[in-house]
Order: sequence, then structure tokens, then C-alpha cells
Amino acid sequence: MEEQALERDTLEWTVTAEYVKERIDKYVAEAMEDVSRSQVQLWIQNGHIKVNGSLVKANYKLSEGDFIELTIPEPTGVEIVPENIPLEVVYEDSDVIVVNKPRGMVVHPAPGHTSGTLVNALMYHCKDLSGINGELRPGIVHRIDKDTSGLLMAAKNDKAHASLAEQLKEHSVTRKYIAIVHGNITHDQGTIDAPIGRDPLDRKKYTVTDKNSKHAVTHFLVLERLSDYTLVELKLETGRTHQIRVHMKFIGHPLVGDPVYGRSKGIKMDGQALHAEVLGFNHPTSGQYLEFSAPLPSDMEEVLTSLRNR
Repeated sequence: MEEQALERDTLEWTVTAEYVKERIDKYVAEAMEDVSRSQVQLWIQNGHIKVNGSLVKANYKLSEGDFIELTIPEPTGVEIVPENIPLEVVYEDSDVIVVNKPRGMVVHPAPGHTSGTLVNALMYHCKDLSGINGELRPGIVHRIDKDTSGLLMAAKNDKAHASLAEQLKEHSVTRKYIAIVHGNITHDQGTIDAPIGRDPLDRKKYTVTDKNSKHAVTHFLVLERLSDYTLVELKLETGRTHQIRVHMKFIGHPLVGDPVYGRSKGIKMDGQALHAEVLGFNHPTSGQYLEFSAPLPSDMEEVLTSLRNR
């Protein structure tokens, strides 16, 4: 997800013909990042994975059409250590902190990845963060992808967290992104209204699909046309996983540098050319509308300069 209100993670897959007779533990482990097969087997043993609504064993052989549900439990006994990692703080008070996340930084720890994240940095900087999302995600109300840069808000107490999460749910938070995409977008503006779900052909990807999907809406505005590339502003109405990346690929204009949904030819970047430029919300205590912006990172500026000088 470019950005997503956090809730207890539930993942779903529908088995296609090429995975018939594959073991359930192998299937789920390959569908997830940074999760071992032994971890999946433990989840199965503890009843966190169901097939067609029923519990199964790790050696269960899949059939075409099987519906798999995984409810990821909150990890226990994992200590997240505050780390003195530099933070670009855009705004901070006793309720909320807004930071400009650099490209390459993971937002919160995950199994097997418990250091170097934004959460580690926030815990060192703030000392006080909300506890609603558990010990691995203190303060985190929403997230942006590791290789997306830009603005992110975190809550310092549970009251602020509840307010910000409700605003995300109601789609009242302003979220504008800047992206460089392949191709010349002929329309000056438009709306992509297409549901997003897991890609049945590649379990690590998301795609536009009517099956096991969620409503997703992205608005775009062309800022500049650069021959066979376009600079666009994108406004999120919903916040699905990888939403902007999937939607732009869907309309034939994938993001420059996107390692999953992009093109191998053309300009190279270390991660997708996507930046969360504007973030606006009502303050959890005062109710005052606050809006912040963050300039494009230098790597995106360098790509734009090279395109303009061609």
C-alpha cells in the first residue's frame, strides 16, 4: 500500500490450477516476504491459517479454488529497541508527530526485521507513542512503502491514534503524491476507480481484480509531460496496499524505478519514483486542520532534470 490504515493483518488467497497438490505451508511461505516456512507451520499449528473456513495441517495438499485465510497474530516476546536514527521532523506536539520518511526506510518492524525502521527511530525520538497497534507498531496509524519517500504521521497517545485512524477510515485525510511514470498521459486529469486484490498469478503482487478485492480510487493530475515520461500528482481517496503503483500500471503508465510493477527499460532509480508530498488532517485535540508538504527528494529531482535536458 502506498498508504493504509493499520488493522490486524488478514491475508487471503484463492488457489489457482498451477498450485494444485502443493503443500499449504510452502504456498503461504512463498506468498509472503521475510517469513520462513517454519513460521508458517507454527501459524498453522496455532490455528491462524484456515482453508475454506477450516483448520488444516501443514502437509495439507491444495486443490484448485481453495480459499486460504491467514490472520497474522501480534508477535510476542519481541523487544523493539529505540535507535538513534536521524529523523526529519516536519511537525511535532504532545499528540502527533509528522516526519518526512526517506526512501529505503521500512515503517515498522516485521518478523525477522526488527531494527532500522521508522518505529525504532520514533521510539528513540519521542519516548511516548500510542499502543493501539501493539508492540511492533507503536504510534503507527498508516504506512507508506519502504521505497516510497515522504510524509507520515504517528500518534503519541491512544486518543490521538483513534482520531487519526477514524479520519483515514472516513477518507478525510489529504494525501497527495508526486510520481514520475512511463509514457505520455494524454488526459490532463482523471480518476482510476478499480478494485485491488492479490494477484492470483503472483502471490507477492497486487492487481486490479474483481475477486477477493477492495474498492480503490486514485485521482491523477498531469503536472508536466516529458516526452515519453509524465510527472503526475496523485490523490488517494482510499489507501490500499500498493494502490498507486497498481493503478498506474493498470492504465499503462507504471512508475519509473518500480521493482515490482515497473518496466525494465528506460530511466533507472533505486526504488519507485513516488513521493508523499502533502499530508493534511484535523488535529486530534484542537480539531484545527493542519497541512504539511515535503519537497521532492534529490533522486527524483535528478531524474526530472535529466528528462528536461534531453
